[in-house]
Amino acid sequence: VQLQASGGGLVQAGGSLRLSCRVSGRTLSNYVMGWFRQAPGKEREFVGVVNWSGGSTDYADSVKGRFTISRDNAKNTFYLQMNSLKPEDAAVYYCVGRKVGVQEYAYWGQGTLVTVSS
Repeated sequence: VQLQASGGGLVQAGGSLRLSCRVSGRTLSNYVMGWFRQAPGKEREFVGVVNWSGGSTDYADSVKGRFTISRDNAKNTFYLQMNSLKPEDAAVYYCVGRKVGVQEYAYWGQGTLVTVSS
């Protein structure tokens, strides 16, 4: 499984950005896909995930109500729509994946940088 993240950039606080993650090498019907992020000097943190089959999602409290994960089966791509961005959302965002029932995220994209100016 290969993950290719894109869509990062510079945005003003309060603005929006959409990240994409294209997945190749596997169908995702038995996978959970999502996003982590890491800001400079901070530990990597969970952002949110989507269960590919059922479409159910889960988010970190810090992004609930502002971020939305969606998927496109036909394109084998999933997205992170980020609204009402805050300076503390600035980080390198990584798309990730794991099999359903497995705790560890075995698959990681290369990361895409999101910068939020205040």
